[in-house]
Amino acid sequence: MKLKGLRWWVIGLIGLATIINYIDRSALSIMWPAMQKDLGMTEADYGLILNIFMFSYAIGKLVSGKMFDKVGTRFGYVISIFVWSLSSLLHFAVRGIMSLGIFRFFLGISEAGNWPGSVKSNAEWFPINERAVAQGIFNSGAALGSVIAPLIIAFLYELYGWRWTFIIIGGLGILWIIPWLIINKNKPSKHPWITEEEKKHILSNQPEEDDSKEEEKGLSILQILQHKEAWGVILCRFFIEPVWWLFVGWMPIYLQNTYNFDVKEIGMFSWFPYVGAAIGSIAGGWYAGKLLNSGKSLNYSRKLVISIAGVLMLIGLVATILIADTPFKFVVIVALVLFGFQFAISNIQTLSSDLFDGKSVGTLAGLAGTIAAISVIILNFLIPVITENSYQPAFILIAIYVPLSIAAIFIFCKNIKPLKINN
Repeated sequence: MKLKGLRWWVIGLIGLATIINYIDRSALSIMWPAMQKDLGMTEADYGLILNIFMFSYAIGKLVSGKMFDKVGTRFGYVISIFVWSLSSLLHFAVRGIMSLGIFRFFLGISEAGNWPGSVKSNAEWFPINERAVAQGIFNSGAALGSVIAPLIIAFLYELYGWRWTFIIIGGLGILWIIPWLIINKNKPSKHPWITEEEKKHILSNQPEEDDSKEEEKGLSILQILQHKEAWGVILCRFFIEPVWWLFVGWMPIYLQNTYNFDVKEIGMFSWFPYVGAAIGSIAGGWYAGKLLNSGKSLNYSRKLVISIAGVLMLIGLVATILIADTPFKFVVIVALVLFGFQFAISNIQTLSSDLFDGKSVGTLAGLAGTIAAISVIILNFLIPVITENSYQPAFILIAIYVPLSIAAIFIFCKNIKPLKINN
């Protein structure tokens, strides 16, 4: 049996996993007004729980990057999604801050694997000129998950309450494992269902596989950090990641505090910005691919796309400060910000596979993700302090971060291309 376009089936499943990922992680913030009342918690408790998740998420990025390099993408995804789905499901048993903190810890450490796993899988299944498109499809899963999560969760909450909602959404990921194991049987060079034409297309723009080096180890973290390009990737992720997480983590709370929204009203408004994010995910990958296919260099294409995105994010963040005086204006402007973020991030995440190959891709992607998560943890500690009277200081801080993230790429990644490395 041969299956045409097998690589698109693989990335489609990863995109679906990402939708499930964001439904699971968004449930807490969307249902927080009800959970807060039932469990007798405060907004300070919410900030603490958010940082427990981000702390474990930071650890998970680093650990899972190494895990995917060790066991491969097929079994790496099985481990990650099973643990995070079970953790999400177990939220139904929460009785207080301790049990909630434990379940959020395991949710964060396991959900983190989705990102280095996707970068590694795309490096295996796509030639360089298609990787940003593939990463865009993957990242659109994050945006689509954020679009449908408020609607699905608000609907389930109205029918069943928050405890049963966690049981239902937790079961989705466990079911996902079945088609993943069926379709993703092996790497492209050895997959029994791949056509010769697709195999040739995938491998045409990748380093040739050498079976004699199958057991060769990837670079250590210290070896990776000896390359200034790795620092460019890491610093860029440190500065740009809070742009996304400010809205993912705090937008429902902002709507609750600023406009006295309940769970249903949060669900009605908070999905819209992620439509812009979903469009940006696909558009950023498509535009980078178009530039590469027209003969532009990898360096020019990545930097142009990232720069355009930076301008869009900066415009949107300034607008949140100056003109976002109604909930409708706010969500429309945030849609522009998240469009810019996703337009850039697909290309930023592929830098690990642009610069390194083999068993080092997951390690760098995981390390960069860990540093990005640490940046978000710092942000989450700051938000309750700097937004006591207004959220404008938070928007100003993130606006400053945007040009710093772009500068990191231009300063440290002088020429984006595969590095010559003596292992």
